[in-house]
Amino acid sequence: MLVTILCLLVSMIIAYLLGSVNFALIITKGFAHKDIRSCGSGNAGMTNVLRTLGKGPAALTLLGDFSKGLFAVLIARALFVFVAKQPDFFVGEYLCAFCGLLGHCFPVFFGFKGGKGILVSAGALIALSPLSFAFCLAAFLIGTLLTKYVSVGSIAAAVTFPVAVLIIRLIGKYPHPYLEASMALLIGGIVIFMHRANIKRLIRGEENGFGKKKKS
Repeated sequence: MLVTILCLLVSMIIAYLLGSVNFALIITKGFAHKDIRSCGSGNAGMTNVLRTLGKGPAALTLLGDFSKGLFAVLIARALFVFVAKQPDFFVGEYLCAFCGLLGHCFPVFFGFKGGKGILVSAGALIALSPLSFAFCLAAFLIGTLLTKYVSVGSIAAAVTFPVAVLIIRLIGKYPHPYLEASMALLIGGIVIFMHRANIKRLIRGEENGFGKKKKS
């Protein structure tokens, strides 16, 4: 039990520190010697990098942010399996995914002002539940393509996450589907919370979208 707790604490710290490595900030400084938080929408995320610097830096940001969410879960899983001997410790994996998300949104290395977490969550989700990831990706693409707003797609994916986890786990007769869905809801809720400014702009009709004329 003590070993499991120690592994959990270590993996949560690692996940938070991984999340705090904000690739949007690092890549923007490397390519343009600017702080992405002072450019465009002010968000330290891939979409703002794309609008500000173009496809190349955005692709690097996507890869980096997605990977840190993925590795936050995989490193934790390795510790739980090989050190703690707890191969089915999904609660610990979700907690590490949550810590990685917190690190991205509130990075200790960048004054606790980071991005909104959709890519980090996606990376974690593909490790936690690949089938749920597929449903969330579909929700993201449908929401974005129908509305031309990345924020709508991101919120749609966040809402889909706990629903997909619950349905898949119930169908698969997993032992704790509601607990796992509750933890997925926590992660999805943080992503939606980080999009609160986008939601306000959407309500006011002031949100900028792809293929739409930028509002002054």
